[in-house]
Amino acid sequence: MSLPEELRAPQPAGPRTVAGALATWLERHLQTLVGSLGRLMRRPFATLLSTLVIGVALALPGALHIVLTNARTLSAGLGDSVQLSLYLRRETTPEQARKVQLAVEARTEVAGTVLVSPDEGLREFAALAGIGEALKMLTANPLPWLVKVRPAPPHDSVDGVAALAASLRELPETELVEADTAWVRRLQAIVAVLRRTALLAAAILALGVVAIVGNTVRLEIDARRAEIEVTRLVGGSNAFVRRPFLYSGFWQGLGGSLIALALLGGGLLALEAPVAGLAAAYGSPFRLSGLAFTEVLAVAAAGALLGLLGAWLAAGYHLRRIEPR
Repeated sequence: MSLPEELRAPQPAGPRTVAGALATWLERHLQTLVGSLGRLMRRPFATLLSTLVIGVALALPGALHIVLTNARTLSAGLGDSVQLSLYLRRETTPEQARKVQLAVEARTEVAGTVLVSPDEGLREFAALAGIGEALKMLTANPLPWLVKVRPAPPHDSVDGVAALAASLRELPETELVEADTAWVRRLQAIVAVLRRTALLAAAILALGVVAIVGNTVRLEIDARRAEIEVTRLVGGSNAFVRRPFLYSGFWQGLGGSLIALALLGGGLLALEAPVAGLAAAYGSPFRLSGLAFTEVLAVAAAGALLGLLGAWLAAGYHLRRIEPR
């Protein structure tokens, strides 16, 4: 049995400067970082299995995040369906109707308005209902002036739409205000469920990653038990003994995050053509979007940090149980 490389290296003698101490500290950490990667590479099959499991665990919440992002993009095109219908009194003149439209559109909680005259409304109703011939028998147009109001974010929420509707009802020219809050409530409920599901899955699978790395580090500690005992006999500190296992967890977490990114990229590539064909069949320009660059960095950092956390917990627990004999 041989001592670790860190103990076999010659130790500097004499007083050291702060810069020299920092350089030595960085050198030792770099040696341990590379050495821990080398140990993982010497057992490629076991390393591949553990990092593959970590990658799958990290890919699942990433996939849910991508689904949520694309659902938001898809629902953004439905923003025009979140609107209010402001019906004016029958005696309202065209000039008064335009003044009401301009006054409503000037509000900060309103993104836009559309003024529909009684004649336009009757033609639209005839086209939708398919009873144009029957409507020709009417001696007068029964429809009033209509102002379609589209709320501006964040006033397009359920509470915001309800507050805007209550405010519009106070206008003297208002006869009736219809607010489609049921659609807003359904849309927000779907997005909230997706968001909560993604967070819950991420939390559960993060615990899984910590457990996987912790178990791998435990097995590595058991395999190097004699080496650890000798290192402590010759004066190795707890931090010195724990350091290789921390870097081992770091490499496993980082490798798992890279596998997760590869799985997500492959999944998006496989779904891109079918989704584009489905969108084209409905006349939509929608295209699948993947992770942004900052999100890619976040996945890589999350994997590395979870690996460090799992290794730190496992090493701290199991190394305390090993005493030199």
